[in-house]
Order: sequence, then C-alpha cells, then structure tokens
Amino acid sequence: MLDHRPSFTAAFVAACRGLTPMLPREARLIDDPLGLRFAGPWLTPLARTLLSARGPLRVAAQGALLPVLPWVVYMQVRTRAIDEALLAFVAEGGAQVVILGAGFDTRAVRLAPRLGGARVFEVDHPATQARKAAELAAAGVTSDAVSLAWHFERDPLAGLPARLAELGHDAARPTFTVWEGVTMYLSADAIAATVEAIAAYSAPGSQLVFNYVREDMVRSPGLLAGAAALVVRAAGEPFRTGFDPAALPAWLSVRGFRLLRDDDFDTLATRWLPAAWARLVRRGRRLILVERSALSERTG
Repeated sequence: MLDHRPSFTAAFVAACRGLTPMLPREARLIDDPLGLRFAGPWLTPLARTLLSARGPLRVAAQGALLPVLPWVVYMQVRTRAIDEALLAFVAEGGAQVVILGAGFDTRAVRLAPRLGGARVFEVDHPATQARKAAELAAAGVTSDAVSLAWHFERDPLAGLPARLAELGHDAARPTFTVWEGVTMYLSADAIAATVEAIAAYSAPGSQLVFNYVREDMVRSPGLLAGAAALVVRAAGEPFRTGFDPAALPAWLSVRGFRLLRDDDFDTLATRWLPAAWARLVRRGRRLILVERSALSERTG
C-alpha cells in the first residue's frame, strides 16, 4: 500500500460490511454499523442516503448499489467465517486476540459483548491506524483494543513478539490471530516471516485464521477478476501471492502450525445463505479472486 494514505482495500471491505442493510434479513450474516464510516467522503453520505430511502426510492437506491452487491455478500461470508472461529476460541477460555493487518476491522467493538473480556491487539500500517482512530472518535465510540503501528514489508517481523509484549501480550498464554484479507497483498517472503513471528508469540493451543487466494487465480485471474486486480494495483495494493491448497498443510507444518480447516467460500455460502444468495457468491467467481478461509493451530 502507499505510505501516505490509509489502505484503499481496507476502506472498500469496511464499506461492504456496512452495506449489509441493503440485503434482506434472511441474507444478513453480520452487522457492522461502523463500516460505512470508513468508506470515504463521497461514498459514505451517498450510501447512507440510499439505505435510508423508502418505497420506490429505496428500490431505485438499491439499483444504484447493485454493482457492489456481490462484494457485500462475499465479505459477509468472509467475516462470518472468522467471527465464528474467534468466538469458539473465546468460548473455550481464550483471552488474547491479535489482529494483523487490522485495517478498519471493528471486531473489538462489535463483538465486545461476546469476547468475554479477551484483550485485543490491532496491528497495521500507521496511516490506516490513524484514520481508524479518528473515525471511531468522531463516532463517539470507545474501543478497548491496543493499537500497534506496523509496516509489514519494512519493519523487521522478528521484533513483533517483543513489541506486543511491551503492550501487555503474554506469549505464554494461547492467542487467536486474525489475518483477514492480507496475504494476497504481501510477498511470499513477507508471508513466511509473518507466520514465523506469529509462531514466536503463540503458545501451544493458539490459533491462526487467515484468508488466501489460490496461486493459479493470482497468475491467471480471468477477464473480470483481472480487471479488479488492475484496480487494486492502481491503488498501490497489487495482488502478489497465492497458495496451492494441497501444499498448505505442509507449508504450515514446517512453521509450527497444524491445519484444522480450509474452507472454500462456495461451501460456506451454501451453509449460511439462502440458495439464491449462495448462487450469487458462486457467480461472483468471475469478478472476485475467490478466497479460502484457513484455520490452524500452534503445535507444541
């Protein structure tokens, strides 16, 4: 990403989460009332106006938002998968959460009543962290999350465990690490170094959940997904790296993690959404670089 401004893709993802009210109730998997605050100075008021419309105007408004509908549904699936894994970890007694590449993630706020007092550490680029803090303050929202500014391609990742420890993280206790929608933007070396740093601060029984795209999709995304890739490249956040699902268990194993689950989004959409909306996720393959959600556990 560009050093002088917050992440473009983080703002887009937050906007998609915030647009959930455009969906019928049976197709809503999450609720993120803060998401639209990060959408940008022109999209935020426009989206709020459209979503508050009634009658025929609301129908027209939803038509105006139709191009982003597949992304809205898609991001719900991605977010729900991570939320469920995180809450299961907390329900079993986990009390530490690290969110890497946190972007405009609002889990520390929207899931607060269900986190049971677990301490949340948010790690991301300084410009994105500053924008997030400003927007939360403007909304009058207080977050208990501990913020750590970090540049994943420049700051030496070997130092991450020590920095977290300075902020109160206890490496002797299990930690749940969220790495949502990040790996595809990093180099292979940065991904490997990050996972090794996660292993260094993760006691046995800790868990790591992350999204990734298949490496063949990065190499040959197709016409529409290729167009999306060009957009994020122009914003300074190009797709760089994908994984081969068959090779992922061994890749994680040599870095101290055991793969517990590796779900494709089609399966998750079919499990959680009404049939028509699940089909929208499947059809979105032409537009979106299809991601998978992997959950792994730190071995002893």
